[in-house]
Amino acid sequence: MRTLCVLAAVAVAALTAVTAAPAQDLPKVTVAMSGWTGFAPLTLAEKTGIFKKHGVDVTIKFIPQKDRHLAIASGDVPCAATTVETWIVWNANGVATKQVVQLDKSYGADGMVVRNGIARIADLKGKTVAASAPGTAPYFTLAWMLKKNGLTVKDVRVATLEPGPAAQAFIAGQNDAAMTYEPYLSSVREKPEAGKIIATTLDYPMVMDTFGCTPKFISEQPRLVQGMVNAYFDAVEQVRANPRPSFEVMGSAVKQTGEQFEKSQAYLRWQDRAANQKFFAGDIQAFSKEAAELLLELGIIKTVPDVATLIDTRFIR
Repeated sequence: MRTLCVLAAVAVAALTAVTAAPAQDLPKVTVAMSGWTGFAPLTLAEKTGIFKKHGVDVTIKFIPQKDRHLAIASGDVPCAATTVETWIVWNANGVATKQVVQLDKSYGADGMVVRNGIARIADLKGKTVAASAPGTAPYFTLAWMLKKNGLTVKDVRVATLEPGPAAQAFIAGQNDAAMTYEPYLSSVREKPEAGKIIATTLDYPMVMDTFGCTPKFISEQPRLVQGMVNAYFDAVEQVRANPRPSFEVMGSAVKQTGEQFEKSQAYLRWQDRAANQKFFAGDIQAFSKEAAELLLELGIIKTVPDVATLIDTRFIR
């Protein structure tokens, strides 16, 4: 761990030299997210001064997805990163928020792991699957995969565990299956004797993440929102220009080496400005419609909010 910290410090120093922040006091914003690999450019922007270069002093707070909306509702944080369908859940349940930039798309970084004796997802009927609570991405992914294979969440027993503990419990021999994501999914990839990955977002491309804030914050602080969006795009470019030191910084936040983080990020794609413009021009609307229908079936939402009210595209132009 000491070596990891030293490498991360060296990487931060190298990247900060490129993105030196102004010395004056800057407005402070707290952002809620998790250790999910797709959010890591936000960590890079925080650790190397990219946010400060764009006029905002961001502090990242790791909050489980099941609790993130509570932090927003209480006023503790004005902005967060989460999956697209989660914004539907939050708004349908009274936590007003708008998505302003797409962060990533999963290409195998989210998945279902099962015991080696399970041949098909349909074979999970009556078995126990570890997944986060209803209203979270792992639970939604479980429901999505089950539905595509003729089952519902009522056909399995769900053991409520967050993605990291779900993977750890699975490797330790608990539960028949688990829903998890990178960097934890790779821990199962490395233990084939424990089980196998039966499906990922390569098979079911339905996990994509966005960053957003409350309408009040966006209305009152549009300059800060623009600064955070621009900082995200700069961080993505920083990764492309200086991958190895960037991986060291981003990996250190989730206790990974740069090499381990590099392997994890291979299963997703961070989205630049051009990709964002395409996504918000039609892709998000189509996905949100199908996602809302499933959320209704699950009873997680009672009404479907207007997708147009959940996005603000001015910051990605």
